[in-house]
Amino acid sequence: MKKILLASLALSALSVSAEQPMQVDDAGTLTPGDFKLESVLARDHKVRSGEWAFGFAPVASLEVGLSATRAFDREPQPNTKLQGAGVNVKWVPVQSATGWSLGASLAYGHLRIHEHATPAKYNEKAYALTGLATYRLESDQVVHLNLGAQHTRAQGSSENAATWGAGYEQPLTRKLRMTAEVFGQEHAGPDKALGLRYEVAPGLKLSAAMGRGNDRNFGRLGMAWEF
Repeated sequence: MKKILLASLALSALSVSAEQPMQVDDAGTLTPGDFKLESVLARDHKVRSGEWAFGFAPVASLEVGLSATRAFDREPQPNTKLQGAGVNVKWVPVQSATGWSLGASLAYGHLRIHEHATPAKYNEKAYALTGLATYRLESDQVVHLNLGAQHTRAQGSSENAATWGAGYEQPLTRKLRMTAEVFGQEHAGPDKALGLRYEVAPGLKLSAAMGRGNDRNFGRLGMAWEF
């Protein structure tokens, strides 16, 4: 269970460019010159975390994202503290209002774990390369597909794993969308989640999602502002 939770936090740092509440990334970027700010409160089994992200588009088809994560694992006593940071560069040369959009992302995530009970401190680093594909229908339904690889180093050992994800967006009203996704990585079972995204005002969105996978429940509450 501990390994799954750490992988989940590392994934959060790596998926900074995904539109909340989804972990599966979309093949799309901000308009050149635009920015976005995101804040997320999450719970994954006994781990509670806060995530913050900043993104901007310096040129067309390119988006750069930075993220920070702070989490507490309540299962051991005293609690384990986790701090993470990530950077993501997403390039999407093919973008279409309808039909296929295609691109890729390269991400780096760093997670620092402080176990007060031991007390032990160690770092986990992860690198990920992911291919992105999004298909948009004229009815405004959207399908996202991710396929990639992740390299993780922790406590002197390293591991390579294939990663994958599939997501779906269904408009319910002009401002409200339902999201559904399934995602995972090699050597672990899939995580599944359902969510909602609501546009409060132009560029300002609130979101929530709940999911289950690998014998645990998880949930996210998020806010995003694009300007």
